[in-house]
Amino acid sequence: MATIFYARVSTVDQNIEHQQMQAAAAGFKIDRVVADHGVSGVSTLFADRPNGRRLFDMLRAGDTLLVRWVDRLGRNYSDVRDTIQEFMRRGVLIRTVINGLTFDGATKDPMQQAVRDALIGFLAAAAQANAEAIKEAQRGGIALAKAKQGETKYRGRKPSYTRGEFATVCDMLSQSAGIGSIAKVTGLSRQAIYRIKDDPAGAEAVLISWSDQPATAR
Repeated sequence: MATIFYARVSTVDQNIEHQQMQAAAAGFKIDRVVADHGVSGVSTLFADRPNGRRLFDMLRAGDTLLVRWVDRLGRNYSDVRDTIQEFMRRGVLIRTVINGLTFDGATKDPMQQAVRDALIGFLAAAAQANAEAIKEAQRGGIALAKAKQGETKYRGRKPSYTRGEFATVCDMLSQSAGIGSIAKVTGLSRQAIYRIKDDPAGAEAVLISWSDQPATAR
C-alpha cells in the first residue's frame, strides 16, 4: 500500500520543501510526492487542479493520502469536505502531518461516523475561515499601501521576507505553529515573524510598496 504526499503552493516563489520537511520530521515514510504549484485553494477546486485530479486515478483502496493539513486540499468548505468524503468512499486513508489526524471510511459504527464527519466539517470550515482572515489582511495591506503612496514616495526599509515566505508564515500561524518552528522552516528571524504575526496588514503593505503586486487568494 502506497503513501502519497500531496502538497500545494499558491505563489510562484513558494516551494514544497517545507511541507516535505515537516512530514519527514514527523516520521512519515513517503512513497511519492505529488504537488500543484501556483494554485489557489480558494478559487480552484481540488478536482480541477492538474495533480489533484490525477490523485483520483492514482490512489487505490488501502493507500494513504498524506497532507500537511486539510487546507492543502483546499480552502473552500464544501470542496474540502467533499474531497475527503470521496477518498474515504474509495477506501483511501487520509492523514495529516499536523496533529497526526487520520480519516478512515472503514468504520460502520454510526456514532464514530458522526464524530468523524463532524471533525471533517469543522476542519474544512476552519480552512475557509483562515483564508478569509488572510484576505482581509491583504485588503488592509493594499489600503494601507495606497494611503502611504499618497502621503510620500518613501517606501521604508525593504522587507526581509519574500512573498512566498510571507505566505508560508501566514499558513503556519493559522495552524498555531510556534515561532521557532516557523523560523526553522522559512529561515526568517523571529523578529520578522513576530512583525508579520502582530501586523499582517502592515507586513502586506510593505511587500506591496516594494513589489506593487498584491497577494493572490490562497
